[in-house]
Amino acid sequence: MPRVVVKTSSYDYKQLKPNIHSLLEEFVGSAVSPGKVIVIKPNFLAPATPESAILTNPFVVRAVVEYVLEKGAKPVIADSQAVGSFSRILKTGGFATALEGLDVEFREFRRSVLVDIGEPFGKIEMAADALEADVLINLPKLKTHCQMLLTLGVKNLFGCIVGLRKPEWHLRAGVDRDMFARLLVQIYAVVKPSVTILDGILAMQGQGPGRSGKPRELNVLMASDNALALDMAVCRMFGLGPDELPTNRMASKMGLVPEYHIEGQLPQIDDFRLPLMIPLVFGPRRFHKFLRKYVTQRPVVKAALCRSCGECSKYCPAKAITPEKNCVVFDYDKCIRCYCCIEVCPHGALETKDTLAGKAFRKMFKS
Repeated sequence: MPRVVVKTSSYDYKQLKPNIHSLLEEFVGSAVSPGKVIVIKPNFLAPATPESAILTNPFVVRAVVEYVLEKGAKPVIADSQAVGSFSRILKTGGFATALEGLDVEFREFRRSVLVDIGEPFGKIEMAADALEADVLINLPKLKTHCQMLLTLGVKNLFGCIVGLRKPEWHLRAGVDRDMFARLLVQIYAVVKPSVTILDGILAMQGQGPGRSGKPRELNVLMASDNALALDMAVCRMFGLGPDELPTNRMASKMGLVPEYHIEGQLPQIDDFRLPLMIPLVFGPRRFHKFLRKYVTQRPVVKAALCRSCGECSKYCPAKAITPEKNCVVFDYDKCIRCYCCIEVCPHGALETKDTLAGKAFRKMFKS
């Protein structure tokens, strides 16, 4: 039966390092040995400071690297970012400074291999470095996510899809949140990290996972050799039913949800601010386009914050955004409501907003 180990921690390195090392020793101690290549996969969404709670904290990564080095293995820190350069993430995120002097390789995921992840997706391109590692250590950040509710252990492995292949998959999944969740679960089932350690010390609530979210201290580290079990434990911590997280719900339909037990004191946090999750479409298929355009929540721009930098336009899988002189403009006929634009906006200038028709629909159905 999978175990989920919970520890209370801060980023004070005197406390953090032994906490991380004990978790690693418990789950991968025998696998990390001299000469082995250990790939460490943090959350490197975009250039951001540690205080923003967008990226895995650099001292969590440092503690993992030091453990690997002490075991005589080779640590490789790798990911595929959504926005900005890999080198800028290392600098802005504090990783270059935190890891200075350590014998560690930084490697952006670039080389892909075709892997059959099963129907309905078949063979897809995934990062070769993640698949070929002797041990893969998954280091997600606990964040909200406008499309998938939360970014946790399973969702973090979407970073094993290289570069602009990620928005292509958003486009292929379209407005079908369950289909995208199925993709994430099947990626996890193939990558299957040796251990997942969740950085929930400084988490993100609100309209995450980018700059529209708000940092919040939870002082929690969680670890498991089963990321699905860990994700279910996080839902329990927030008082959510396990199926409220789309990836958990899809894993349950696929028969992959494990029985698990928790070791340590799991906090009960009832006031964590989650994004509003409403159906992207519903009812007969012939009405879906109308509902998506006029009823579903849409991304909107906060004009005072927008710098028309074009990052959201570059990443938009549906090509529904046009940068203009003072701010960006959305084509809601094209917009698939994946909310990638909110995720990657470097200025926190985008947010989701209900339409008047959407508010009326929800009020009608509640009454």
